[in-house]
Amino acid sequence: MEKGITKLLDKDGFRANVAIVLSDGQGHVLWAKRLGQDAWQFPQGGVDINETAEQALYRELYEEIGLQAGDVELMQSSKRWLRYKIPPAMQRKGKTPICVGQKQKWFFLRLTGEASKIRLDATSSPEFDAWQWVHYWHPLAAVVTFKRGVYRAALKEFSGQNRRLELAIHSGGT
Repeated sequence: MEKGITKLLDKDGFRANVAIVLSDGQGHVLWAKRLGQDAWQFPQGGVDINETAEQALYRELYEEIGLQAGDVELMQSSKRWLRYKIPPAMQRKGKTPICVGQKQKWFFLRLTGEASKIRLDATSSPEFDAWQWVHYWHPLAAVVTFKRGVYRAALKEFSGQNRRLELAIHSGGT
């Protein structure tokens, strides 16, 4: 959710951001469609000033998909911040400082509550108008090209955790 100067930009012009990979625990992840667009992505949002990445995670989780901390289990976070540049034609003009891209802390969550709790209209300014469960690796082929590198890095880093969840389901565990 964009709030102008309340978001953190580093000295290189990258905005601190969190990205959420929400798993159903069965090899599928939540894939959301941007409001009024044919653009799909993982939920993500900026880190506010005086907010930790984990605090931003739970705020964005609610703002974007209506879930509370009690509805999910935090399985893993990325070891480092992952960066991508926004193509110059897509950068917002006339704003200072200029945001040239995102640096993201990624979080892999497992839904522990009911999927019926997912709400895209939890706040007065929704960012998505549809969502679906997709195969774990689907986003790599479906996300906008300039984000593919960070998606690949995050999904690769979380793939072991995803595999453990799948194996637990198939062996009767949770």
